[in-house]
Amino acid sequence: MKRVYLDNGATSYPKAPGVAKAMIDYIENIGTNINRGGYKSAYSAAEVVLDTRERLIKLFNYSNSNNVIFTPNITYSLNFIIKGLLKPGDHCIVTSMEHNAVMRPIMQMHKKGVDFTKVKCDIKGRLDPKDIEKNIKENTKAVIMTHASNVCGTIMPIYEVGEICKKHNIKFVVDTAQTAGAINIDMKKMNIDGLAFTGHKGLLGPQGIGGFIITDEMAEIMEPLVSGGTGSMSDSEEIPPFMPDKFECGTINIPGIFGLNEALKYIEKEGIENIREREIELTRAFIESTKTLENVRLVGIEVTEGRTAVVSLDCRDRDNAEISYLLDKDFGIATRCGLHCAPSAHKTLDTFPQGTVRFSFNHFNTEREIQYAIEALDEILKHEV
Repeated sequence: MKRVYLDNGATSYPKAPGVAKAMIDYIENIGTNINRGGYKSAYSAAEVVLDTRERLIKLFNYSNSNNVIFTPNITYSLNFIIKGLLKPGDHCIVTSMEHNAVMRPIMQMHKKGVDFTKVKCDIKGRLDPKDIEKNIKENTKAVIMTHASNVCGTIMPIYEVGEICKKHNIKFVVDTAQTAGAINIDMKKMNIDGLAFTGHKGLLGPQGIGGFIITDEMAEIMEPLVSGGTGSMSDSEEIPPFMPDKFECGTINIPGIFGLNEALKYIEKEGIENIREREIELTRAFIESTKTLENVRLVGIEVTEGRTAVVSLDCRDRDNAEISYLLDKDFGIATRCGLHCAPSAHKTLDTFPQGTVRFSFNHFNTEREIQYAIEALDEILKHEV
């Protein structure tokens, strides 16, 4: 049976060419730590880590590579920012399309005295920026929101929200889990103060490496979530006040950074615009073909404008979990079923509690795989339960 991977919203597969080789090369031929050794191999590893920071600020249009902080993943990154920024008595704004990587830390902080407002999006997952502005209070400290839904692919109006945040002098934090590497992101033009990213999705790198980029002002007002050895200021038991050491302690995932470095080189070579164009071509073909399926609701925006390559379907008279299971069992097609760690988004989209079958493509997929998935769905849906 052929294998068709359509779950890139969870993690990309395959990874960018050269990622595995770069990681193996580090482990087998370098293997040393950084900031903790005055010898050639340690300097060699440090050069790649610095180069990765610089490629990331180039990708997201920021100015200082010291403000790139590496973490295990974007969930850690959002926890660092949310728990380091918000204090009891503060208010923040989120949307009804957030992933639990935002909502669970927010709920933790809510129990400690942080107030929040969840702005409702429409049934297609679209946000009206005016609703953000309407909910700003005197103690509003930040807007924290996803760039695009991991459930239905709807892209949020980041430019407009960034302008509102700038106008009202509040911080703007963006979760780019579904967009980094797939859509152009400009921290300066979008007025983003804190950007959280992960390496293993659109950036086409390995699992276990992510991070965040924050402005100098954010770095000043945020408290470190964890602390420990950094290789710097070893004569002091105080946290270093400078970046990235203020937030980046312990041994970081250097093999993962080597892999991410190679993936970033690939994205630079291919071009984000070209990658997005290819993904949208495949998404358009899939969406058009779903119109031939009976009793299937396309969740979210029904066109390719304003969306990513994430598409959710709700098979109205069938169990979505059964559909996803049969796609894998009988056709070798990998999808993701359920609530996708985003219950509020599913309530907004009217797919709670049944969830959806989510198909998510990347530019490595083919037209034939898209057609095969539609044919498989059609056969499953026509089969009597």
